[in-house]
Amino acid sequence: MIDRLALPSALSVQILRAARAAAPQECCGLIEGIRRGKDARATALYPAHNLSPHVGRFEIDPQDHFDALRGARARGQAIIGCYHSHPHGQAKPSQTDLAGAGEEDFLWLIAAGGRLAAFVYSRGGFSVVATGADLVTSSS
Repeated sequence: MIDRLALPSALSVQILRAARAAAPQECCGLIEGIRRGKDARATALYPAHNLSPHVGRFEIDPQDHFDALRGARARGQAIIGCYHSHPHGQAKPSQTDLAGAGEEDFLWLIAAGGRLAAFVYSRGGFSVVATGADLVTSSS
């Protein structure tokens, strides 16, 4: 299971900006990166269209998902997670997120209130990877 995430500050800023721009809807996208043991490094983001007509939910456009998979594979990497925002909630997984999760060891970054928190889905639930100031960041 992933314990640590290296997230370049430029990617963190990109997610927080997308969250502000999408409000009151949720922004969403996929995260390209590398996993090594319990460590992960995010290397690129793939913003996606949110197809959900409901406030407080997100549904990644399947075409955007396929495009992200192709892009990551072309660079010898993988899609290691997703991100989305909670415009009127907290930076933690909701019951809706739990109901929609299913891929083991998949990262979930959640933006809310100007904060970004990281979680990993594993064994039917979410575990904290890092939150707030504890989020492992790097400039590269």
